[in-house]
Amino acid sequence: MSDRPHILIVDDHREIRDAVSRYLERNGYRATTARDAEDMDAKLKAGRFDLIVLDVMMPGEDGLSVCRRLSAQGVAPILMLTALGEDTDRIVGLEIGADDYLPKPFNPRELLARIKAILRRAARGPGAERIEGHRYRFDRWVLDSDRRLLTDDKGREVRLTTAEFKLLTVLLERPRFVLSRDQLLDLTSGREAHVFDRTIDNQVSRLRRKIERDPSAPELITTVRGGGYCLACDVEVME
Repeated sequence: MSDRPHILIVDDHREIRDAVSRYLERNGYRATTARDAEDMDAKLKAGRFDLIVLDVMMPGEDGLSVCRRLSAQGVAPILMLTALGEDTDRIVGLEIGADDYLPKPFNPRELLARIKAILRRAARGPGAERIEGHRYRFDRWVLDSDRRLLTDDKGREVRLTTAEFKLLTVLLERPRFVLSRDQLLDLTSGREAHVFDRTIDNQVSRLRRKIERDPSAPELITTVRGGGYCLACDVEVME
């Protein structure tokens, strides 16, 4: 059984699928291709993948819908391919759980570099060694890190997207510590913020809607003027 990382390439353009597949194979990876979401689902049922390269513009179920679905399931890290200049697709993709993005047309070497970076983060990402197999208790919530599942004190379960899970994990590891937007973006995605980048703000807003009693007056994830965000409660790590 090969220990080479297995990459699933999902794109409706055959020439792109084939070119990326050949390039990754030449650089030590296993590669499988899928022409659309339906084909991708069949491939996912038949095997395990370490990363998914996913095009946004596809016939049938589009890439953003697929990304949202796979992120909620925690299937594998996702690198999205977006049309050049489509900032909306890029931002939305990152908000709903994509690990990185690359605009078309792209340099294969940059694609390879981004894939390597994502796989490194997945293997030893923020707090991965510390949180595996643990549960976190904070306020009225318990986070099961293996299942990426939040449960409140009444037993109500709330599932998290990949982006929400990463953000909450970073905050839980640093309770009552102020983290800037740049720090949060680096810790959750391993990348630098661009001018007017609202990724973290949008992710915080989505997470607040899931965990705050009143998202309009947040008490758990507080905003620090001129600083960033802070998890303003104590955290208990449970085995």
